[in-house]
Order: sequence, then C-alpha cells, then structure tokens
Amino acid sequence: MSHLEELRRKVNLTEYTIDNVNSTDFPGTYNGYDDSWSQGKFEETFQIDIVSLSGCDMEFDMVGVDAAIANAVRRILLAEVPTMAIETVSIWNNTSIIQDEVLAHRLGLIPIKADPRLFEYRQKDSEEQTSEDTIQFKLKVKCSRNTLVSDATDPDVLYKNHKVYTRDMEWVPLPGQEHLVSKIDLTLVKGLSRSAELGDEMELDLELHCVKGIGKDHAKFSPVATASYRLLPEIRLLRRFYDDEAEKLQKCFSPGVIDLVETSDGRKVAKVVNARLDTCSRNVFRHDDLKDGVLLQKVRDHFIFSVESTGILAPDVLVSEAIKILIGKCQKFLQELDEGAGDKGRQKKGKRT
Repeated sequence: MSHLEELRRKVNLTEYTIDNVNSTDFPGTYNGYDDSWSQGKFEETFQIDIVSLSGCDMEFDMVGVDAAIANAVRRILLAEVPTMAIETVSIWNNTSIIQDEVLAHRLGLIPIKADPRLFEYRQKDSEEQTSEDTIQFKLKVKCSRNTLVSDATDPDVLYKNHKVYTRDMEWVPLPGQEHLVSKIDLTLVKGLSRSAELGDEMELDLELHCVKGIGKDHAKFSPVATASYRLLPEIRLLRRFYDDEAEKLQKCFSPGVIDLVETSDGRKVAKVVNARLDTCSRNVFRHDDLKDGVLLQKVRDHFIFSVESTGILAPDVLVSEAIKILIGKCQKFLQELDEGAGDKGRQKKGKRT
C-alpha cells in the first residue's frame, strides 16, 4: 500500500492522540491520489460480510463506505425502522399497587413480535381502529389465595397469579384479521417478561391497542436493543518480540489478539493473529520498551457492525429494512433535486419571454 493510500484509508493511534482523522469527502485532498467517486469503483470495493448471526444478535462487516453512510444505517436502525408497540391502554379495573400511568408505560415497552410490514400507519387524529393498523390484546388477571397451601410464606406458592407475565396477554383479532392468525407470531409476547405483581384479591382488567410507529417518535418503537459500529483495528509489529517480552506484549492486548509461536530454536515470538478482537486500549504505550515496536491503526472504510434485535424482527431483516429506507431517502432527494432544477429552468425561460 502506497503512502498516500495509507493516509486515505488508515487512522493512526498514538500514545496521546489520534492522527489522520480529517475528512476526505472531496476528491483531491491528497495530491497524486485519485479518491474521486464513481459507481464502478464503488461496486468493486463495497462489500458486506456477515460474521455471525444467531437469534437476536448479528455482527457484520461493511467495507468500502464513508462514516456518513455507516452512521446513516445505524441511525435508521435505531429510529426509523417501524415496529408495532402498545400505544393506548384502556384500564377497566386496576386494584394493584401500581399506578395506572406507570402500568401503561411498562406495558408500552413490551416488544410485540408482529411483522410491521403487514400493517399500515394509523392516520393522525384517527380514533377508529381497523384491522389494517391495530392489534388488540386483553389482559385480565386476578390474584387469589391458594387454598391447597396453608403454612407457606413464599407469595409465589401462597397465591395464584401473584406475578403477571406477558404470556397472560391474549390477542383479540379484530374483524378482518382472521387471515393474519397464521402470519403473526406472538411467541415473544407470550414469553415470561414480568409486567406486574399482585397481592391477594388484586385484579387487572385491561385492553391494549398496538399501532405501527418508529423510534424517532418514541423509544418503544425502536426495533434494536443496541446498534453500533467500530472501525477495524490493525496492529503491525515493527520488530520481533521474544520470550518474556513477547508475553508482556501479549498481555497489553485483548485475549486472542496476540499469540506466541515457537520458533525452530525453541524461543517464543509474538504474532498478531486476530486484530479485530482488540479494544484499542493502547496499553502497549505504557511500556517504554514495547511502544516503539508497535504500530496501531484503524481502517477508515471498514466498519464492524453489531446489531442486537429486541426480538420483533431478525437482525438481518432489520438491516435489510434499514438499507431500503436509506435507498428511499436517496431516491426522494434526487427527485426533489430534479424538481428544483425543473422549476429553476422554467423561471429562466419565463424571464426570457
């Protein structure tokens, strides 16, 4: 890699500062290096590699884009991918010690595992619920004493329905939602998330209404628990480290970054085996005998994404939806540019006539 290319693609981590962090959004920032954008070059360098995908967690690499694009994907994941969440709670009876507004807020944060793509946004100021924009639940639970037990002190044994779980919520399909019974998976709602605790003879009788929304309006609609990225670390050893010095170097990095390899003469030498595991703590710079032999960098256009879904949609689906939303924003922006150019052209033509 040439010096100019390294300046363009690498961020340097020094003992006290981080060098080469200047933006290079404009071609010609580095004389002699062609960093102009073209679709062909982008298609050649851009790639997405899924590193791990299991349950609600996903890690993938996005390579060949600037931080602005990576951050746009992250922000859309947090705030603009729609989900279904409880919007209104009709409380017919609440004799628990939890206040109505606290109970409603707690219920609103329960993830609703229903595909938002099957529903429409409810119109503003609309009080009518339809099968296209609303999911309805009922929650009716009453705590009673367990007559089969007399000397127990544990409330879970002494009472029935002492703890209220999301599994106690019952979906009530609205007219016209019969065809959705096989398409909506409410297993997450039927899980064991605790919603409230009741004492003897306390009762809850609620009606819950879920609507489609985005995290920008309220955090309860956000489909991810976390969505973050970091640049790919790169570690270069400028000289060889042997034996005790190699072990000392190994302890300066996260487990799995540095390995000790035995040489032909029986000595141990340090070797970088997996730099992406490093947390970039820069502990190596605390040792005067080590810091001059190590170069720490980050690859500017290689982003390691970590996405943890709340369980509403699979994380790979969320990323796909976020990219679709980003594409839609770009298309809308280009359309507005074309319309603005057309209006400007008509204004000039009117002045000439």
